[in-house]
Amino acid sequence: MQSGRGEQDRWDERGGRTARQDGQGRTVTEGDTEVDTEVDIDYTAVFRALPGAVALLDARFVYIDVNTEFLQLTGREREQVVGHYIFDVFPENPDDQTSHGVSNVKASLTRALKTGERDSMALQRYDVERPDRPGVWEERYWSPVNIPVRGPDGRVALLLHRSEEVTELIRARGGRAGGGRTRALEAELYGRARELQEVNERLRLAHAREREVALSLQEAMLPAPRPVGHHRAAVRYRPAAGALNVCGDWYDLVELPGDRIAVAVGDVVGHGLAAAGVMGQLRSALSAASLVSNGPAQALDVLGRYARFVEGAESTTAVTTFVDWTTWTLTYSCAGHPPPALLYPDGTVQLLDRATDPPLGARFEPQARPQESTPFTEGCVLVLYTDGLVERRHEDIDTGLTRLTDSLTRHRGRDAESLADALLLDLLPAGGATDDTALVIVRL
Repeated sequence: MQSGRGEQDRWDERGGRTARQDGQGRTVTEGDTEVDTEVDIDYTAVFRALPGAVALLDARFVYIDVNTEFLQLTGREREQVVGHYIFDVFPENPDDQTSHGVSNVKASLTRALKTGERDSMALQRYDVERPDRPGVWEERYWSPVNIPVRGPDGRVALLLHRSEEVTELIRARGGRAGGGRTRALEAELYGRARELQEVNERLRLAHAREREVALSLQEAMLPAPRPVGHHRAAVRYRPAAGALNVCGDWYDLVELPGDRIAVAVGDVVGHGLAAAGVMGQLRSALSAASLVSNGPAQALDVLGRYARFVEGAESTTAVTTFVDWTTWTLTYSCAGHPPPALLYPDGTVQLLDRATDPPLGARFEPQARPQESTPFTEGCVLVLYTDGLVERRHEDIDTGLTRLTDSLTRHRGRDAESLADALLLDLLPAGGATDDTALVIVRL
């Protein structure tokens, strides 16, 4: 594997990174104390010790696990809960037709599952049947929140259901007024909670419309890649967790005259609709420039000049590669972007880091950008990506690049589509990345 330490110094500057690793393999952040990254964490023990009633559900709303306080508050044993459907374990109180606890919780879980966004519920009355006295129900009040947990493919795989019990607060007595004041407090809190839930529902509908617009915008600016001759390509696009499903990352594949293609990825600073609008302009400009340029350096030079007149395009990074099957040569140029990777059939990985320049708009006066070429053979795989795939906070970037090259070596025999899935599974955090990710794979 060839690594690019010199390049790293330049494109780290745009993110202001200060993390490094010392000689003992520990991560050190400037101005902070050393953090030992070798500590083994028992996440099952951490989950069981969480405060409040916390449960983990699958997409069918079946309990996968529950913590200790959940069992204590509900009076259940673990085997009575884990592996069972939530509303079989805690059904509706048949004697009370006013609380609607089951329907409200089910609607919240469904929203979190479909939208991939945290859903905080208003105060809920949800009675619980006493385990020691079947048919006897206890009036209980809860403040629930449902949190989606994404799988490696970016879809919601699990739901974290957390409920704080507030029954004692609702029943709190004030002075000598006794039950009258308790009922008044209960009625006021419950009424306000219902009003809040109605307001939240209106906000959700408005957000759903905004998200629909965002998805349409994404599909318009990043359509499925056109076929590039007989060459097999795969693309993946993963917005950061909590984003509107649009971001400033982009990918592009352009068929050039002769048996050639241009493959590019780029990254506009920021997230959301504003960054996506800038991304759309730059992507189109680079695509057009690639068709008339004599190489990737000239294409990036044209893009850099254009970006100076696009508000929000400053500090954008990009990399483009021209693949020529006539000469079996790959030519590339980077503008402040992580290096592409070239995977050889024997598992060797070369990082294309010898033609690196600052991001777009970093220089006051335009200068010719560097360009390098490298030979390739049939069966090689070209991988372009944005920094969300390899970068992690408080971690040296070389660690992420090592993860990438190791994963490519392990999965070198896969086709483009399955290799893309394997890389996302290996490299993206289970809960979703904090930065956007674009990935392009071409089997040469």
